[in-house]
Amino acid sequence: MIKIGDAAVSEEKVVETTTMTAPEKKEESSTEKESTSTKKSKAKKQARGTARSKIVREQEQNEINLFKENIYIVFVECETPGNIGFLARTMANFGLKNLVLINPPTLTNEAFYQATHGKYIVENAKIYPTLDDFYQSQRIDFKVASTGMAGGSYNLSRIPLRPEQLGESMNVSNKIAILFGREGDGLTNKEIEDCDICVSIPTDPTYPIMNISHAAAIIFYEMFKNKHDFGVEGVSESSDLEKDYLIKDMNSLIDSLDIPEHKKKNGKKTFRNIISRAFITGRESHTMKGILRRLNNKIGEQ
Repeated sequence: MIKIGDAAVSEEKVVETTTMTAPEKKEESSTEKESTSTKKSKAKKQARGTARSKIVREQEQNEINLFKENIYIVFVECETPGNIGFLARTMANFGLKNLVLINPPTLTNEAFYQATHGKYIVENAKIYPTLDDFYQSQRIDFKVASTGMAGGSYNLSRIPLRPEQLGESMNVSNKIAILFGREGDGLTNKEIEDCDICVSIPTDPTYPIMNISHAAAIIFYEMFKNKHDFGVEGVSESSDLEKDYLIKDMNSLIDSLDIPEHKKKNGKKTFRNIISRAFITGRESHTMKGILRRLNNKIGEQ
């Protein structure tokens, strides 16, 4: 039931509300426009960042695919089937799949048993009677000989690269063959001379010859680590810009402390040295920066 005066009171309220909120609405409208503009700007930046990240991921995936497709692991005249299995198992650990056997023994059950989860590599191994037959068949672009007997200036064909140097310099866009020799005698001088480079693992001179699967594991690891990252989100190293902002925030925090100037200087230098030497991920840098900002704001309020 409406009483006399209710309408008037209501109208007054409406008028008051309209009068008071009109400027506010204009401000809200302006704020909304700014907010919308900011959101659009952020959205564009995020879209560009996402596009760049996608391109980088595609490039990395392409590099990984080439790594798997273009590298051939060649075992020359292996003496025991078990070692073929061990080599296949090591290949599987590092994403390699192209196993080539030159004049191998009969592939008995031992080869498949020792391969464990690399059994498929033994099953798909390509077999050739000679190295020349393999080279002609696959049109290899680059040949790498592995040897435990590194040479020097007196034996140019045996001047070796270390495994890490090999991994850093490999171009997996080309077909690359990595040769492992016989268990007893290794590769012949002629087989090494036919290769483009030689790779050797530094070992104690009293016992330089390694088991093939052990040597292969070291070489494969050095190749693999240059083409792959851990499949864990957030482990990429922070950028120089992120580190600079982190140092800037710490410097600001130190400047706000009531301590002598020489201690401030030493504190800033120490923190910079720590950040420069440490491997800090992007996520860790972002977290630390947020904490330092809060500390600076807290001190500013006091």
